[in-house]
Amino acid sequence: MRITKTITFQLTDTFKMQLLAWAQQFDEVVWLDSNQYPQKHSHYNAILAVEAFTSIKTDYSNAFEKLNEYQKITKDWLFGYLTYDLKNDIEHLKSQNFDALDFADLYFFQPKKIFLFTETEVTLQYLAMVDDEIAGDWEEILNFDTTEALHKESAALKISLRTSKDTYFEKLNEVLHHIKRGDIYEANFCQEFYSENASINPLHTFFELNTISKPPFATFLKLSNHYALSASPERYLQKVGTRIISQPIKGTAKRLQNASEDKKMREQLANDPKERSENIMITDLVRNDLSKIAEKGSVTVDELCKIYTFEQVHQMISTVSCTVSSEITPVQILKNTFPMGSMTGAPKVSAMQIIEALETSKRGLYSGTIGYFTPTGDFDFNVVIRSILYNAETNYVSYSVGGAITAKSIPENEYEECLLKAKAMRDVLEG
Repeated sequence: MRITKTITFQLTDTFKMQLLAWAQQFDEVVWLDSNQYPQKHSHYNAILAVEAFTSIKTDYSNAFEKLNEYQKITKDWLFGYLTYDLKNDIEHLKSQNFDALDFADLYFFQPKKIFLFTETEVTLQYLAMVDDEIAGDWEEILNFDTTEALHKESAALKISLRTSKDTYFEKLNEVLHHIKRGDIYEANFCQEFYSENASINPLHTFFELNTISKPPFATFLKLSNHYALSASPERYLQKVGTRIISQPIKGTAKRLQNASEDKKMREQLANDPKERSENIMITDLVRNDLSKIAEKGSVTVDELCKIYTFEQVHQMISTVSCTVSSEITPVQILKNTFPMGSMTGAPKVSAMQIIEALETSKRGLYSGTIGYFTPTGDFDFNVVIRSILYNAETNYVSYSVGGAITAKSIPENEYEECLLKAKAMRDVLEG
């Protein structure tokens, strides 16, 4: 039972800082921010969920079955994440690479307190056990002093590469060998950048990253000592009623300061045959994934290879939708489409096997997803890319980047694309 209070309100950057600074008193925090990016499919400008009443935390073994049971029993708002390594619950796969972050494979919680922001108002939804705190919390947030919560750590971090540049080229050529041999058509090959003995202020770091990027799926996640600071531009999957939407990204070009040159760069991306072929391959994979749960004949490509512009980059995005029977549970939909095709390759299972053999680090939450379920079983989930992951207990900071490798890939160009994707995270951590 939730008690609801709606207030006429316009979200500002200053209030975001006050709200998230106030939220740091809790062990469980999820903040989802669209940064008012113009898009058709979002219902909220931003959402904050804090303080677990119940939760589920598990490794990959039977993880989707456990989540399905938890979601059906709870029938309430749930916030959390699925790591990439839940692939091991779906296929006969393993995750044996180095892991210094130590995120649980799956973690969701039922928050006591939720704040839902639209263009003109905020709705507070509190569980009945804490509804007497609504007025006091709101007043406290409006007057919250952010100085302590947002102080910057003094020392810039030294970022190291888990895979050297020469080794990256060797491994990428092995991916190309698999493609030429016909094992796969495409694989998303990733590498990790990290810093050990690193102390950061996660909230300050998140706001710096978000200011640089202003993405539509920004996320601040805190679960005890584990943090995800995400500037993701990509939606994995959304469910509204019986309609499912996926928006895979494949194709990246840098932004230029000169408006005319920037426009040319955007047009060049739109017409690049390699980038288009990458995107079309993954769009086809998503169509195939959705067909497993879709009502017959309902899978539709609404947008193919459309260019979206963000602060740091231009991206090529396709939108694929379908309708599903109400008898299929929300978690079953996720399981049948996970992991997202944009972060694996095609064919999906073969690509994941090759990725596991060639990558140096366990992906964990990187290339997984963060999002929420509503009480009616709708959901919205991002793709965890352009994200800084932090274990505050072990003082380990990490971010990973990757790209789609196809037969037309040029190793030097792929490496440059990785550095472009990594730029915002590196600037924030080394600055």
